[in-house]
Amino acid sequence: MKNNNEIKRTETRMEIQTYLDRLKYAIENDSAVIKFAKERYVDKERNKKHTNKYTISVLFPDEDIVTVLKKELIKLTVEEYIETVKDINRPKHSEFRVFGRQYLEQDVYIKIRVELVSSVHASGGNYIFVMSFHFAEFKFSEEEFPYNTN
Repeated sequence: MKNNNEIKRTETRMEIQTYLDRLKYAIENDSAVIKFAKERYVDKERNKKHTNKYTISVLFPDEDIVTVLKKELIKLTVEEYIETVKDINRPKHSEFRVFGRQYLEQDVYIKIRVELVSSVHASGGNYIFVMSFHFAEFKFSEEEFPYNTN
């Protein structure tokens, strides 16, 4: 599904590895606030199976969402990277990174924004916003992953 409010690009392998290293550092040092969009406005028009709320409840029932997200985000790899997305409606915010991973033999779409020492959030600290963590609407293809070596 194309979103006209986004500009997409592919970062280098090194840029994504650096991004993931910084993400991991912020999470492991408890220096990041994690916000999860459990219910989104766009979910009203979606099949329930493709919503954040449904996916989390199926994959991690009865678990604390923030604890789960910390554990899962730390495990992201360069090979799971799909693309980088600039939200032109929020130009002061950092870009989103999109990843894909399999859980229960189903593709899961993960879209996150990380702002290290954020100037746009009141706390001024590290901020991780998980926009999407849901079963993918369409099966991923190998071509979507620029650094997948399989």
